Amino acid sequence: MMYLQPTIFLFNLKDYMLPCLNKKLFGLECPGCGMQRSVHLLFQGDFVGAFKMYPAIYPILILLAFLVSNIFVKYKFADQIKLILMLTTATAILVSYLLKMNNLFN
Repeated sequence: MMYLQPTIFLFNLKDYMLPCLNKKLFGLECPGCGMQRSVHLLFQGDFVGAFKMYPAIYPILILLAFLVSNIFVKYKFADQIKLILMLTTATAILVSYLLKMNNLFN
């Protein structure tokens, strides 16, 4: 007698990743290159690998978590917190991109 096992239909996120248009056209990575792979690594539970792939992933996640929570809970200094989180995220993206480009040309 054949038994059917419950199957969870999991798909591989790597099959659906978009290529970087900047890298295809100009041969240089953009400031967002690595974000999709970093999210994929987060879903796999590789938190250190996700950080190494795209260091700005954690400031982005903190900013998104705050923005979503701010919809439901109104914080007293929400505007100041948003500004600080946005500046932190932008700085992390810029610094990681500059370090990546510096290593590319050395």
